[in-house]
Amino acid sequence: MILLSVIVPTRNRERALKDTLTSFIAQTYPSDNYEIIVVDNGSIDNTQNVCQALKSKLPNLLYFFDARPGLHVGRHLGMKMSKGDILVFADDDIEAFPTRLEGIAEAFKDSNVVLVGGKNLPKFETEPPDWIKQMWKEDRERNKVIGYLSILDLGNEIKEINPMYVYGCNYSIRKLALLEAGGFHPDGMPEELIRYRGDGESHISRYISDRKYKTLYHPKASVYHLVPKIRITEDYFCKRAFNQGISDSYTNIRNGNIKHDWKIPLRKVKHFLGLVFGNKRAVKIQAAYYKGYGYHQRLVKTDFALYEWVRKANYLEETKFI
Repeated sequence: MILLSVIVPTRNRERALKDTLTSFIAQTYPSDNYEIIVVDNGSIDNTQNVCQALKSKLPNLLYFFDARPGLHVGRHLGMKMSKGDILVFADDDIEAFPTRLEGIAEAFKDSNVVLVGGKNLPKFETEPPDWIKQMWKEDRERNKVIGYLSILDLGNEIKEINPMYVYGCNYSIRKLALLEAGGFHPDGMPEELIRYRGDGESHISRYISDRKYKTLYHPKASVYHLVPKIRITEDYFCKRAFNQGISDSYTNIRNGNIKHDWKIPLRKVKHFLGLVFGNKRAVKIQAAYYKGYGYHQRLVKTDFALYEWVRKANYLEETKFI
């Protein structure tokens, strides 16, 4: 049997985390063949107590604490403490299908597969507005994708896919491949440290794509992803676009490019946003993206410590950066 290490970074999300962990109680995959590692990224709520209370039902549950900011910190500590060759990363606001781990193990039986994803189906906290419903309709390939909400459904067939369609909330990878790529880049930074945001797992996915490694989509390996009501608003999409601008600036700088073409045609923007926003909303969201991009570019040009942070070889051995 394949040994899986499920890694769940978390911070001050005790209620959602409880639902996430509880969803693993009913897994069809034998409990002796997986462990669950919760990495507490500085919580001040009852996160530790939640984990302790579930130990009787999840005896393979481990808890670690590391208050250093950043999602990559939790991901890397989880990797360091893991016993499995397959790392199953999960956000603290998902609920796993009972077959999730079974599907992941099946996918990795193919020795050429290095990355596995599945469906990320929305669990809306409240009824979404019409423009969100429009975005969540099938495209020409009969797929449903809203990247800004990390939800997707690529159908019911096992198939090879572009690794960029494996989102961080449901991201399973061979440990050796993750180490080969140099680990995750920064992500999930608190608001006051947003300038230190990077491109997270997207770096790993690009690495896998560039080397033509195999990524598999397996419908059994699926999750429900909580979509709070605050995330189905125009303001959230603008905030998400601002953060994406920071991430893209980070990526370009690491690639040796501190410039950017500010003249992307609006028609491309509208297509990216699904053609459902209309000009006014599309322009507003795109403006937020460029604001985030410009904000990061200006800071990097004047803050040498930030520039050094962006250009670090890797973030596997974290150092203090403030």
